[in-house]
Amino acid sequence: MQFTSDQRLDDGVLERAFTLGEIPGILWTPGSASAPAPLILLGLPPLGLRTMYPRLAARARRAAADGFAAATVELPGSGDRPRWAAAEEARADLRRAMEAGEPVSDEIIDALVLPLVDKAVPESQAALDALLSLPEIGGPAGYSGGLISIGIRLAVVEPRIVAAGLFAGSFVPRTMFEEARQVTIPLHVLLQWDDEGNDRQAALDLFDAFGSKEKTLHANMGGHTGVPQFAADDAADFFARHLT
Repeated sequence: MQFTSDQRLDDGVLERAFTLGEIPGILWTPGSASAPAPLILLGLPPLGLRTMYPRLAARARRAAADGFAAATVELPGSGDRPRWAAAEEARADLRRAMEAGEPVSDEIIDALVLPLVDKAVPESQAALDALLSLPEIGGPAGYSGGLISIGIRLAVVEPRIVAAGLFAGSFVPRTMFEEARQVTIPLHVLLQWDDEGNDRQAALDLFDAFGSKEKTLHANMGGHTGVPQFAADDAADFFARHLT
């Protein structure tokens, strides 16, 4: 890990850009902390770090206000990372199906999501290795948002993640339902009831499949971008319970 820039935000949060090998990322740490801060790894949708920066920074600054560090890394094939031909082709197939009003097939979903999960999860684990070695960061770690399939895989294979806040949505391969049954950590799942890009019943079926004894579904009326502020407060309370 190499830090490439840093700035102090107006609320005292220290924001540092870094690279992990060739992977860009950002780390936010509280302005003042007397002990190493627990870490929340922010999941990133495939829109790119620059595009999603305002939302990610807002979530990270809320985490810092609660005493947590937050970090994210660019997904494979997104943002400034090299283009990934297979992913571009899968996205094009998805767009064609949706523009034609056709059902999105399992084959398109698998081609779009499963290779991304296979690449992104080891990179997220490498990021955890580097971040948790910093003196200002300590365990435990949580995972928040991003593609839900990546969150599912991380919850199964990464023991350092002890709680996850997941965003219902994105297209979920059927094989991920089997992995969901292996998840045992506490979960807080946010569902926008009228999300135009989400199969609501599939989201409910996935929530039912999770094997966690503690799992909460937080459903709100409205579309994909209509998440109310109090939903963020509830998610923050969830991480406060499990990371402190």
